[in-house]
Amino acid sequence: MTVETKIQLRQEAIKPGIGTRILNTKDELLSGELSDEINALLEQRAVLVFPQVNFTDEEQLRFTDLLGGSVTEIQGSEVFKVSLDEGVNARVAEYLKGSLYWHIDGTMHQLPIRASMLTAVKLSDEGGDTAFANTATSYEALDGKTKAEIDDLRVVHSLWRSQLYHTPEPTVEQLDNWQSHGEAELPLVCTHNSGRKSMVLGNTAHYIKGLDPKESHRILHSLREHATSEPFSYVHKWTVGDTIIWDNRTSLHRATPYDPASGRMMHRTILQGVEAWEN
Repeated sequence: MTVETKIQLRQEAIKPGIGTRILNTKDELLSGELSDEINALLEQRAVLVFPQVNFTDEEQLRFTDLLGGSVTEIQGSEVFKVSLDEGVNARVAEYLKGSLYWHIDGTMHQLPIRASMLTAVKLSDEGGDTAFANTATSYEALDGKTKAEIDDLRVVHSLWRSQLYHTPEPTVEQLDNWQSHGEAELPLVCTHNSGRKSMVLGNTAHYIKGLDPKESHRILHSLREHATSEPFSYVHKWTVGDTIIWDNRTSLHRATPYDPASGRMMHRTILQGVEAWEN
């Protein structure tokens, strides 16, 4: 009689406050046997790194579906080619410049994506690393007084605020276009179905309602500085074939600067959202 051996999840922590490397083979990951454990670990660790797993687009989509289902990407594609090259992304290259600054995806949507999955296809000669920060563990590390002060604050998020980071002197046409995407009011501290809390920060965070503008900016910038500090942040230096998944609701991220003409190319898929910003 043949006894089947259960696949064991092989992992190693990157830092106490963020990140885990998953060392299983591609076949083991695509078997689906590890999906529940990977999902649970993603919620705990915010960022999961799969070194040189070398997914094809079809395999990446399959893995995305195994973890909870993929959703249509920008421009209606299943796999989005992340590049600042206007020859590749003529319609959204300007918008993607915001990826060079700390942000959370989907702050303008009531139901944000659960996670993003990124695979390195081609790298730039210089720059182009990706930095991540855990907004759950960084919140947990705040003192009780600070938590009490920020727990009930509300923040207005907008696309146009994020675009001013890279284009501080836009034309009126650019500004009209950005502002046409509207605004969203979100809690500064988001409570998850699990009861865990995290901060909703980044370059779309425009201002805290009811506060003096100077005080609002001071709070948002100081919390971002705390969340992206050494204990809670990780910078990934890519190797072609690496794949990373990050929990979108608990992870700030940004790319380090690189030449848009370098050919740097990442392929992204996104996981179906399961929790709104507010329960």
